[in-house]
Amino acid sequence: MDFGLDDTTVRMRERLLDFMTEQIYPAEMEFAQQARTGDPWTAPPVVDRLAAEARRRGLWNLFLPGEHGAGLTNLQYAPLAEITGRSPGLAPAALNCAAPDTGNMELLAEFGTAEQRERWLTPLLDGRIRSAFAMTEPDVASSDATNIATRIERDGDDYVIDGRKWFITGAMNPRCEILIVLGRTDPDGPRHRQHSQILVPRDTPGVNIRRGMSTFGYDDGDHGGHAEIDFVDVRVPAGNLIGAPGDGFAISQARLGPGRVHHCMRLIGMAERALELLCRRAGARQAFGGPLAGQGVIQDWIAESRVRIEQARLLVLKTAWLMDTVGNRDAHTEIQAIKIVVPQAVEWILDKAIQAHGAAGVSQDSPLAQMWARARTIRLADGPDEVHRRSLARRELRRHLPAGS
Repeated sequence: MDFGLDDTTVRMRERLLDFMTEQIYPAEMEFAQQARTGDPWTAPPVVDRLAAEARRRGLWNLFLPGEHGAGLTNLQYAPLAEITGRSPGLAPAALNCAAPDTGNMELLAEFGTAEQRERWLTPLLDGRIRSAFAMTEPDVASSDATNIATRIERDGDDYVIDGRKWFITGAMNPRCEILIVLGRTDPDGPRHRQHSQILVPRDTPGVNIRRGMSTFGYDDGDHGGHAEIDFVDVRVPAGNLIGAPGDGFAISQARLGPGRVHHCMRLIGMAERALELLCRRAGARQAFGGPLAGQGVIQDWIAESRVRIEQARLLVLKTAWLMDTVGNRDAHTEIQAIKIVVPQAVEWILDKAIQAHGAAGVSQDSPLAQMWARARTIRLADGPDEVHRRSLARRELRRHLPAGS
């Protein structure tokens, strides 16, 4: 394993760092002010301005390998995603690298038909529309995706969808035009072949947005918010099905794997910024006759933060390298490992940075509180910690216990 940056990554990293310094960081205050005073579900106008500049600089769709994106490998994208995580509300959106659109574009690029890609992937790649992935439901334990109860029933040349979804990220954004819905097409089929995924235009009759959801009091408008949605006799053409009937669970797993890696990459960037803010605060703040930086407990936080960041980064880089060399399926253990380790490590670092800032750390004058809410939420998004630990433990046990035990 060689995690040294190749020429392409070095060039893209320098270009991205310049963009962050010249464009993103100076715009953060404007972004926050626009978000507080405008429609909470609409991206502030500054995002469109920055997106145009990012595209002009060739910093666009960096996450997507192959013909549809920038052509970067996971290992090349990792240090770039980390940089965007330093301004998680603004930078990913400005580069068209924000969830849930990233995962939806990956899904359409890999599993969509030519017609589906032309209709939906092309405008998503251009940043002209937004999208949402409708999986989680309020009435079942969605951490086990086979529980999903929304029905997708064939009726002639159409499918009819009925059910309720919630925390559907991106669906509150007025520019969201397409929902990818996971539902049950064959209730009597094998456990992992009962579900399918289908494309549902947001303006389809019967798609009823009940409300926007908040996370720890934040509306997450920069990601298009989180919606609770009723699907009542929603009718779409049979050609909107992604893949074959029964492919829904497998497609979901394929989509969530890279998404978990992207989350972890950005989280490390958040941790780096939190540590930087912690160090600056500790050096500037006086208490009990000297700077906070002279206190042993603060020094312990700083040292431990650096160790946790380096450990997390190495594991993410190994995971990205494995995805590039042996594929997502054979990198499954590492994908689950980073999903467990990274959010918890970053949450801890953010907590210590907040503590060092005192009241300022929990206020709107610092990015730390909202970053903490993001890190804590990721411990639930794309599967809670406990589910990944259970799966990882069972896989490890199979290596050492007799067959069938």
